Amino acid sequence: MNAARLAALDATQAARLLSEVRDATLAGRRAKIAPRPVIEQSWGRMLRSGVDPDHDFRSGLLPSDEVRRRREESRLRHVLPVLREGLLSVADVAQHIMVVADADGRVLWREGSSPVLRKADGLGFELGADWREDVVGTNGVGTPAVVRRPVQVFAAEHFVRSHASWTCTGAPITDPRDGRLIGVVDVSGPLETMHPATLSWVNSVAKLAEARLRELHRDSLERLRAVAAPALARLDGRALVVDRDGWSAAVSGMPYVQRVALPKSLAPGHRWLPSLGSCAVEPLADGWLLRATEEPLGTATRIVLDLARPGRSTLTVSGSAGPWSRELSPRHAELLFLLATHRSGRGAAALAEELFGDPSRTVTVRAEMSRIRRYSGELLQHRPYRFREDAEIEVLLPDDPRDLLPSSTAPAIARSRTAAPGGGPAAR
Repeated sequence: MNAARLAALDATQAARLLSEVRDATLAGRRAKIAPRPVIEQSWGRMLRSGVDPDHDFRSGLLPSDEVRRRREESRLRHVLPVLREGLLSVADVAQHIMVVADADGRVLWREGSSPVLRKADGLGFELGADWREDVVGTNGVGTPAVVRRPVQVFAAEHFVRSHASWTCTGAPITDPRDGRLIGVVDVSGPLETMHPATLSWVNSVAKLAEARLRELHRDSLERLRAVAAPALARLDGRALVVDRDGWSAAVSGMPYVQRVALPKSLAPGHRWLPSLGSCAVEPLADGWLLRATEEPLGTATRIVLDLARPGRSTLTVSGSAGPWSRELSPRHAELLFLLATHRSGRGAAALAEELFGDPSRTVTVRAEMSRIRRYSGELLQHRPYRFREDAEIEVLLPDDPRDLLPSSTAPAIARSRTAAPGGGPAAR
């Protein structure tokens, strides 16, 4: 059942049909019409995680001061004008509301039609509410955050029965600096307001918001570059100036490096960084001055690839120079999982076959591996691509293989999901 077919029905008829599909599927019976794959997969995750489809569970609302703090710290605040301009005028006329939630699924902003806002209150769709998928079931905020793509959830496609009078369309917003999820924008309203074009509309505005974030980042790098140039001119040897996220503003005495992986809590002093080695670190404006030194390099002793949480994959490296961690984009999580699974290594063609089912797509694979090696440094080797032989690697997996990298469509990941459950969440 696709959105175009649903739109051909009146809202009541479509809702009744989806309710029959939902009841049959959750009861383990074959439905007359199969649910859409993104919905069926979400329902499977809910059943495995223990969400009750007949119980409207609501976690506590965040206090108003905590909502205010999250707003002030979130990069979403920079794109609110874009979201409002692109969504609110149409949403209000169409009896919708716009909801903006952070990466934790907490509702931080909520605007639009006043009657619909009051209806949303009855569903617990309020400021500070927790709308993660594993808390309230399949929905237009939590599900896009897990699968990392736009999702429309109509009527009984919601896992929890009490949400079946609602239609939600959400799109993730990622930080263009590192691909990290920073939130979800959602347009919701009563089920009779559903329209298939809403999905493209919301996704287009989310992409405009990400474009605005890229523009703001370029501006901040330009400001840092103006400070960095005279500082580097006074230095000999290899040095570069990066912003707080490791993006290069200026380089001296060495090839250009687009980005450097930085520890979460970088401090001045002597540090070892994956792509640079031993460095002297000094604060400079809103960034860091990194000067390469000749002291011995630290070595990684343990690498943890954490894939246990759907939609939130991380790479953590521990060694003599201290630990560092990085949240991974879905594509990088796929590639690192494949390399951790095949310690002897994989060539570009083999990785392309496992990711896309097409061994000719080596250009895409090489481009992504180049990006990974920029922040992983000597941890990854090439020809073939592989983890360093002396590194201890641990992969943390979901309790159920079917929850592995839910946003991935890679053939090799799909095969891994069909593995028999067992062995717990950790694998080496």
